[in-house]
This record gives sequence, C-alpha cells and structure tokens, in this order.
Amino acid sequence: MSRCLSFLVLLFGLSSPLLHAERYKITGSIPIGGTGHWDYLLADSDSRRLYVSHNAEVVVIDLDSHKILGNIPVGGFSHGIAIAPDVNLGFVTTGGSGTDPHKYPTEVVSFDLETLKIKDRIEVGEDPDAIVYDPPSGRVFAFNGDISQATVINPKSAKVEKIIALGGKPEFSVSDGKGNVYVNLEDKSEIAQIDTGSLTVKAHWPLAPCEEPAGLALDRENRRLFSTCGNKTMVVVDADSGKVVANLPIGVHPDGALYDPATKLAFSSNIDATLTLIRQEGKDKYSVLDTVQTEPGARTMAMDMKTHTLYLSSANFGPKPEGSRFPSVIPDTFKVLILKQP
Repeated sequence: MSRCLSFLVLLFGLSSPLLHAERYKITGSIPIGGTGHWDYLLADSDSRRLYVSHNAEVVVIDLDSHKILGNIPVGGFSHGIAIAPDVNLGFVTTGGSGTDPHKYPTEVVSFDLETLKIKDRIEVGEDPDAIVYDPPSGRVFAFNGDISQATVINPKSAKVEKIIALGGKPEFSVSDGKGNVYVNLEDKSEIAQIDTGSLTVKAHWPLAPCEEPAGLALDRENRRLFSTCGNKTMVVVDADSGKVVANLPIGVHPDGALYDPATKLAFSSNIDATLTLIRQEGKDKYSVLDTVQTEPGARTMAMDMKTHTLYLSSANFGPKPEGSRFPSVIPDTFKVLILKQP
C-alpha cells in the first residue's frame, strides 16, 4: 500500500448481484481527530473490532456501537495491521513517514488482542508496510517495500525466522490459508507466490496488461486473485497457475482491493475519488457494475463481512503547503467514513 496518505482519494460502493443492485452511500462517520498520516484498516468481524492506522497509533473501534475502545501507541507511523486470534496477538508495521523514512525505528509491534497492551517490538528492515498472518504455518509475513523483501516472524517467540528476497517492491498481500501467501510487486508488475512452509518464492507471475499493481484481494472459493493496477486496470488471476483470466477498467491510480464472497463483488478504491464495483458473473467472467463517489482522502478501506458495512479513513484538506506535492490535513478532522447500502 502507498505509504503517504494525504494525496490519495478513495471511494467505495457495494451492491449485490443476488438482490437489487443499489449503490452504497455514506451514512455517517466515526470522528477520531488529530492530523497527518493514515494507512490500512482491518475489520475483524468475529471479534467485532475495527483497527485503524493513524499517525503513531492504531485506533480500535467497536464494529457494532462505533465507539472507540482504545488505541495502541506504536511509536513511529503505523501502516499494516494483522491479527492472529489463535495466539491472541495482533501485529502492526511501523516506521518513518514518507518524507522522513529514517526518523523512527522500523519495527513490527505485537499487542494483546484483549488488553491492547504492547507485548514485543521486533526490529525489521526498512519501509515495513503490508503485513499478513498465515494460519497454516502460524507465521507473520511483514513486507519491506524499499528493500524488496519479506520478514518472516514467529509470533510466539517474537523472533525473525527468515528474510525472503522478493525481487521487487511489495505492496498488498493475502494468505490463501492453504500454504501460500501472495504479494503484488509494484515495480515489476508481478505477483510473487510464497510457500509458507518452505519460506521460498515459488513463482513470479507477470500481470500484463497490469502496470504497478497495488491492491490485492482473493476469492478463496474460486481461487482467483484481484490486483488493482496503476494503469486503470484490475486483473483477475488464477491463484494456482498465475494465468490472467480477465481484466477490467477501473479508476485512476488505485490503492485498495476487496472481494466479498457473499455478494460476489470485487472493489477497487482509486485516487480519482472513485471506487469501481466489479460483478463476478462466473469463475472467469466479470463486468463493471458501478462507480461510487466518496470523500477526498478516503484511499483505504475495510469491510465488516457480517454486515457488509464499509469503513474508509478520511479527513478534510486545506491548502497545499509551499514546496509540498500534497495538500495539508486540517487538524481534528480525521475520521472513518461508514458506508452502507440504502
């Protein structure tokens, strides 16, 4: 996922091909306040918690009441979030900002899922970003963008087991729960397939016509991966052979991807304030169903799979500071948007 937040814009819509297809719309928001950086969100539907990266902490929100339950002070800038319920631990990648990547230690911070108290700080390489827990192997995979590697962590011992060279800059990652972790390689326009038992890269799959893949999602039933790409394309990839089976038009410079197995819909959140909604009509047949607008800055998303409610981080923006590429974030406007179907 892209490291800086403020310039991205994301929109998200949801409708069901099984019922009447209606757009999702913003129905409210959860005010958090503060300023500056944000990145990933993670919805844990089973525990009814939403984890939101924001500046030097992760904010934890109740998915039912939408009340803030607490926060996890990670130190540097928070990025990716993963949970391992079987060992009652969560994990956050943390490090420097996009403008000053060496200002803070580059770590994976583990925390207790019940108390939210920090347990360990595990030093990893530069630019830790995406992170995923792989249940079959019981391992955490943290991805280091600038140095093109994966750091494999044993959550019980809080020790690094192995560094895996990826041969390209990693972005989003997913576990299939069957011994594989997949990760987009942005600068190579590839997906790397990692064997979570042997801790080796099994394959590099080219994604043409995709360029600069960012978001990644997985349809576990049909074994299909969804990569959102910087050239306004989503490609659908066979998770066993690596073959590109479909490609769809999406918005400009996407940053996120989701797949909802209940509604058979895939989503791409894009920098141009759109979210593209893709309908799965068959295992290898897809069509663009809708495009929905949302607020500037809402570039990352999560879904509560029990209610199909969507959550997007956002804020209000002011003028662009002199010498900066990005607009400023107005203080105390950071929030999480709530999107539901009418």
